[in-house]
Formats: sequence, C-alpha cells, structure tokens
Amino acid sequence: MELPEQRPILRCMFSRGSTITEAGLPRPKDVVRAVASHAFPLPGVAAVPSTGPVVPAYLEQTYWWAYVHPNAVRVFERQWLVNLILWGNYTKLRDAAFAELPLPIHGRVLQVACVYGDFTQMLARRLGPSGTLDVVDVAPVQIDNLARKMAGHPRVTAHRADSSNMAFAADASYDHVMLFFLLHEMPEDVRARTIQEAVRVVKPGGKVIFVDYHGPSRLNPFRYVMTPILRGLEPFAMDLWQRDIIEWLPADCKPAKVEKETFFGGLYQKVVITV
Repeated sequence: MELPEQRPILRCMFSRGSTITEAGLPRPKDVVRAVASHAFPLPGVAAVPSTGPVVPAYLEQTYWWAYVHPNAVRVFERQWLVNLILWGNYTKLRDAAFAELPLPIHGRVLQVACVYGDFTQMLARRLGPSGTLDVVDVAPVQIDNLARKMAGHPRVTAHRADSSNMAFAADASYDHVMLFFLLHEMPEDVRARTIQEAVRVVKPGGKVIFVDYHGPSRLNPFRYVMTPILRGLEPFAMDLWQRDIIEWLPADCKPAKVEKETFFGGLYQKVVITV
C-alpha cells in the first residue's frame, strides 16, 4: 500500500532504533517501543481524576502501548494511521456501523469504548435535537482524549467505567449500543460480560451493533499478513477468527433478529443484534 506522503511522519516517529519495512512502515515491535520512549505532552486536556474503576490487568499488560500509556494517544490519534491499520477500510466500516442507526438520531446511543479517529465526532453529528450520545471507557487517558476531541459537545457524555460492569446504565436505557473494534481486545470472559452488559442496557427493539475482526478466507492474502500481527500484538483477536460473536450472547438472550455482513475478504465483520 503506497502512502508516500505519510512516510516522513512514520520515519520521524519511529527513528530511534527502529526498522522500516520495504513498504515504508515500522515493524509492530517498533510501534510499541515508540509509545514507551517518546515524551508527548497533551496540552489543553484536563486530567481525569484518579478515582474510578481500576484499569483491568489484561488491558495494562497487553494493550498498555496502544490505549493505556499516556503517549499512546499521541501516536495513534491520527486519522490516516487508523485507516492504515485497517488497510484502508476505516471509512467503509465506520459508515457501515452508522447505517444501522436512524438519521437523524433522536434517541439515546451508547458507544462502548473510545475510538481513535473521527468516529465519535461523526456519530455526534448524526444526533437530532433530542438525540444523545454516551461514551464509556475505563482508561483515564482515553477519557481525556475524548474530552479534547469533543470540545464540550452539549449532548455527548463520557463515563469512566468498565464495559463489563456498566453500573451507571439502567436496564433497557439506550435505543442503540455501538461496539467498534472492541471485542477483539478482550479475553473471553470479559468479552462475554461486555456483550451481556450491552444487551442488558439496550431497549426492546433496539440494536447492538458490533464491528470487529473476523476470520478471513484462506484465499485472502491478508489472512497471512494479519496472523503474526494479531498473535504478536492482539492475542485475543484470534478468538473472533474461530467463533461467531453470537456465541458469547448470554443464554437467556433471545434476539429478535441477527444480521451479519463481512468485508475485505472476510477480515472484518458487522454483526447487528436486534433485541
């Protein structure tokens, strides 16, 4: 994938002891090293109070470099980089998720976990006069980043909470729930509890919308590119190659409708559960 205008940024960002591949991109291990070694200030962002849920151990240990470390936001909060990570499919996948929502949105929408890029800003633009958007995340640095990106939007509210225990949300309190590339970052037990919570808080007739990784066709060359990347950096993601998302639904959940669509040779999926 040729992105010549982006290579100088990449080379600068990963210049200290990093190896640039023939495609002009840093190796995954150098992404981790860059997050840990560069000091990136975040001017104008208010600090999140230290009180609140503890960041889960699996997140600290596996994804510190991408979501928890203060430098992570400075590295990954770049629209072109988010698109590059998804092999140019970001806009298509984002819009596929949004297509499941009414336009304009007049009800309550819950976004489970912050997302790098313009996902939340674009979702907020779809709100009608009576529409609201709540975003929940457990990582303080992500809540800080969200506050900066949304710049005091009057109908967007952030909640610092664990997605597997969203005590702030009452049963059947949201019209739609959105999970965009979250499930692959979770061990199986946390994933099951998060799905259970998403189903719990959505109203009857509402949708829970998942967009995430999926096991690609064996004829898809990206299957062989992504296997070492995911196993090395995102080890829980391989679960989604082996099992359908609906297999983690709670036993007492009897959805009215389940729809599934795959993208990019099966590497990505959208699953919509109507409760």
